[in-house]
Amino acid sequence: MKPLGWWLRHVHELLESSMAQAFEAESLTRRHWQVLNTIAHGARTPEDLSAALAPFGSITAQLADLRARGWVTEDGALSDAGRAAHARVEKRVEVFRTTVTNGVSDDDYHTTIQTLQRCAANLEAA
Repeated sequence: MKPLGWWLRHVHELLESSMAQAFEAESLTRRHWQVLNTIAHGARTPEDLSAALAPFGSITAQLADLRARGWVTEDGALSDAGRAAHARVEKRVEVFRTTVTNGVSDDDYHTTIQTLQRCAANLEAA
């Protein structure tokens, strides 16, 4: 059996490459989606976005791009075009998530998430 670290890295790489394909039609990256989705769920300021997405690094370029597309207004909300884009991409994300978890029971999924949370907490406390 391969160790946890191997599987984490392998799944991460597969998620990144598969999500890139899902976002290709909109010329987006996974980071664009994270910014767009975080705004759709209420974040408005660059500071709010940076705090919410801190583990993923700087989002400055993605936010600037979404503003240039007219999807994010100057006050940090989604424009009508941004809401429409979010809805389109969200459908792709839902299909992607269904594909990823195909054959995984709800109980197994929750156990996996809880296990990863525990591992993270253990490492943070060390």
